[in-house]
Amino acid sequence: MVTEATAVEASSYVELSRDQWRDLRKSTPLTLTEEELAELRGVDDPIDLAEVTDIYLPLTRLLNLHFTGARKRGAAVSAFLGEKSAPPPYILGIAGSVAVGKSTTARLLHTLLARWPEHAKVELITTDSFLYPNAVLEERGIMSRKGFPESYDRRALVRFIAAVKAGATEVHAPVYSHLEYDIVPGATQTVRRPDILVVEGLNVLQPAPPASLAVNDFFDFSIYVDARVEDVREWYVDRFHKLRRTAFADPKSYFRRLTELSEAEATEFARGVWREVNERNLVENIAPTRARASLVLRKGPDHAIQRVLLRRT
Repeated sequence: MVTEATAVEASSYVELSRDQWRDLRKSTPLTLTEEELAELRGVDDPIDLAEVTDIYLPLTRLLNLHFTGARKRGAAVSAFLGEKSAPPPYILGIAGSVAVGKSTTARLLHTLLARWPEHAKVELITTDSFLYPNAVLEERGIMSRKGFPESYDRRALVRFIAAVKAGATEVHAPVYSHLEYDIVPGATQTVRRPDILVVEGLNVLQPAPPASLAVNDFFDFSIYVDARVEDVREWYVDRFHKLRRTAFADPKSYFRRLTELSEAEATEFARGVWREVNERNLVENIAPTRARASLVLRKGPDHAIQRVLLRRT
């Protein structure tokens, strides 16, 4: 069955196999070591240097070319207006499901892009920082919908991105703790006029309500990390078990109580959370935004990227 979304993708994107995409690396050097990759790799994410070489080096080359083009277009407009102003930061958005590997993608690009001399100053922000505090979610009765669009302070996020794009000297964002599963009171992350700002989150490609601005209105380029729902479910459950053995065991962890479950109980719990929360959010809110991305990275069951879709219109 051909849906409206797949029809849009067929007409708007050029689809490249892994081999075709790898050939577009040209002479882009590998500037990452195995030790550095280990620090960037997400929980239960098997990414290796071959994946970095085949997928992320061509991608950084594309982004470097796109960044340079954006700078030239901005300089042309400034020259026309007779202005002498610093170029605005280039903003890269990264979207995708829980457990699909978008955080690893964001961290990798944050590191690799900063090693190009044209844009050495790269910052990374995640939209988790703009989730409402748990107390607010509880008050509104939407704690079980954490991660859904309504659980974010969308206006604060848009104000933050708009200020960065406008070239503000310093812009402050809240800080989210995955350990405590909540916003950290009084803590802030400061972004100071980067060359590139990477914005990672579930819903960064969501359209705005009428007469409002969306986060992606400020993006220069956007990436959607894609995979079959069935594969992401298994990755989510596997990651859940690994977290039970590691981060959840911390006495400060919000989820410490889950370490007391048996293996079978934990699997049942994780599958229930996936089915009732994460899969619903993916199907209803996240996946429908895929066709808005500049580029789609499609993963296979082994987490490796098999195909790349690049928007051509």
